[in-house]
Amino acid sequence: MTPTLRWTGDSIEIIDQTRLPAELVLLDVRDVASAVDAIERLAIRGAPALGAFGALALVVGLDEAQPGSLDAARELLERLRHDIGDARPTAVNLRWAVDRTIDAALAAADSLSPSSTANASDPDGHSDDSSSAGGVAELRQRLLDEALAIGEEDARACAEIGRFGRELLADATVIATHCNAGRLATAGTGTALGVVYAKAAAGEPVRVLAAETRPLLQGARLTAWELADAGIDVSVVADAAMASLIAGGEVDAVIVGADRIAANGDTANKVGTLAHALAAADAGIEFYIAAPTTTIDAALPSGECIAIEQRNPDEVHHAGGTRLTPTDAVAVNPAFDVTPARLITAIITDAGVLRPPYDQSIARALAAAGGVRRGLSEC
Repeated sequence: MTPTLRWTGDSIEIIDQTRLPAELVLLDVRDVASAVDAIERLAIRGAPALGAFGALALVVGLDEAQPGSLDAARELLERLRHDIGDARPTAVNLRWAVDRTIDAALAAADSLSPSSTANASDPDGHSDDSSSAGGVAELRQRLLDEALAIGEEDARACAEIGRFGRELLADATVIATHCNAGRLATAGTGTALGVVYAKAAAGEPVRVLAAETRPLLQGARLTAWELADAGIDVSVVADAAMASLIAGGEVDAVIVGADRIAANGDTANKVGTLAHALAAADAGIEFYIAAPTTTIDAALPSGECIAIEQRNPDEVHHAGGTRLTPTDAVAVNPAFDVTPARLITAIITDAGVLRPPYDQSIARALAAAGGVRRGLSEC
């Protein structure tokens, strides 16, 4: 299978997800403007994939600018921390991965001995061309190592989520999902769909009902495409029809991904998720979140603190290049909504299955994963 993103050695190759399922187009990202554009227009999307991509985009940015000294490289990386890291505000993995990669690289640069970055024969301590180039090269290698590690860790996290989820959903055959939380959204097999893939690999019967997911139809275009490509039974369901299927007993469980999880378990996911959670609660069926621990923002006490991205109203007004709404009508286009923790049966993570009370289980999971992650904002 064509990987969602791949480091070529001097660029990032990604699947342009805006072109699926009509055609499989690969983009070669070699500059910061192209990287930010890919993030903003959803050519690359999904919280874990955005983290892996954003980290690699820092290397692209360093190569593009070719700073002549470590000081110039530091200044550049601080600009990229915001230019790349803040390109989409809701998905926590993007800024988290950018911060982690920059901080690791700068810490390594700061640990270099003075003799490695300055000309010892220069009484003023000015660095010469060769030492500056060497320092920047070491910084670049540290950036690349950290970025590649983030992708590898996400792939392992997806495998663990799939394993835990398969055990948890052993008796579920018909699974509903929303948006896309598969291999197109991660550096591995996926979060919510990682569970589906694990069940299929184990020979367990599984059928997926994929909500179409307005306004860009990630469920209809992307989830349906990758599941069909994997030979898994998938049916596309209109967003407004899912509740009646759930109420009618045609769904065994609902499982979705996440873009940010607050410390109390409140979860932001693609807009429309909340409606499915409410329907599942009313029908008495299980509603699961599947996400790596890197998607947990422990600095946010609740979902009220999660910034919700507002996208271009034209995504609502138009379909296939044709305007569907009256010219005098306005459109509201939030990209995400927040499902309160009380509607979530469990959160399936790489650190295990978390259950209420989430403030306690999340704290334990983060401690097991290496400590509380730095938050991106405060309420």
